[in-house]
Amino acid sequence: MEFLSNYGLFLAKVVTVVAALLVLIAAVMSQRGKHKSPDGEISLERLNESLKTMTERLKTQLVPDEQRKAAEKARKKAEKAERKRLKAAQKAQSKHIGATPEQARQRVFVLDFDGDIKASDTANLTRKIDAVLAVADVRQDEVVVRLESAGGLVHSYGLAAAQLDRLRARGLKLTACVDKVAASGGYMMACVASHILASPFAVIGSIGVVAQLPNFHRLLKKHDIDYEVLTAGEFKRTLTIFGENTEKGREKFLSDLEDTHELFKTHVSERRPQLDIVAVANGDIWFGRRALEVQLIDELKTSDDYLLEACERADVFVVNYEHKRSLQEKLGMATSNIVEKVTWRVLEELRNSRMHS
Repeated sequence: MEFLSNYGLFLAKVVTVVAALLVLIAAVMSQRGKHKSPDGEISLERLNESLKTMTERLKTQLVPDEQRKAAEKARKKAEKAERKRLKAAQKAQSKHIGATPEQARQRVFVLDFDGDIKASDTANLTRKIDAVLAVADVRQDEVVVRLESAGGLVHSYGLAAAQLDRLRARGLKLTACVDKVAASGGYMMACVASHILASPFAVIGSIGVVAQLPNFHRLLKKHDIDYEVLTAGEFKRTLTIFGENTEKGREKFLSDLEDTHELFKTHVSERRPQLDIVAVANGDIWFGRRALEVQLIDELKTSDDYLLEACERADVFVVNYEHKRSLQEKLGMATSNIVEKVTWRVLEELRNSRMHS
């Protein structure tokens, strides 16, 4: 009886907390349309400064103790001078008037894209491109995209490639760096760039289209289970997972794949006319060195090397977009954590009660 009494009180506390949270969430949801805020923020990381700070600190550690203080003082003085120069350059860049070659230094904007099968990073890439297009000087600035993707859905990667095309359409120099893999949809994006770099063993290519699906029709038939597929339009459904597939449906499906492949080849050919598209568009992949031989890429180099060199001639900025969680998302996460803790507490109480019974 004592256990039931204690458990009842504990359960009442849990119900009270959950009810209060639900009321709070309902209140927030009712205000959702009244107070809209940006869903994220753009931030810049200046690689020149990070590299220089790291280099100077290493140099400071290498000098004798008696010279270390003077070296540190010189480093801080140099950093102050660089900040002053950068501020003047930014001011001159914004006006485009009376800028000296030193003040109007080239800027390189670095965008990262980490692709999955749905190209989910496209939304973040789009926001970063929007920001770059708003400030970039098409006369001299450059955009570098560090790309990693093994491909995925055609329409998703088609949109991602179209976002990169916006940079080229504005006249900006676009460089793609592939350190690990840019295959299929990944290469669909990479070939938009005016210059493609890859590491020696990066996976490049796979200009092909694939589709695969299981079919359980015979299994269902074996167990006397009917599955109906009703369509309006001859080719509304060609192949299905549970229904009986026909030869006509297969032919139409293959025809659609071939058409998609032709569109893919046209996309690549228009952006890299130097390619022998017949030789490379067979669905095969090439490692970086071999990709250079067939002109799928333009140079063997890692993104690290390229950006280190860029730091010597330009101000290099990594453009980041950080998603800003809404209050609803924060409350949802908090509620999930509370429910998880309550569940474990209940299980612990039950376990302890059994041990004492």
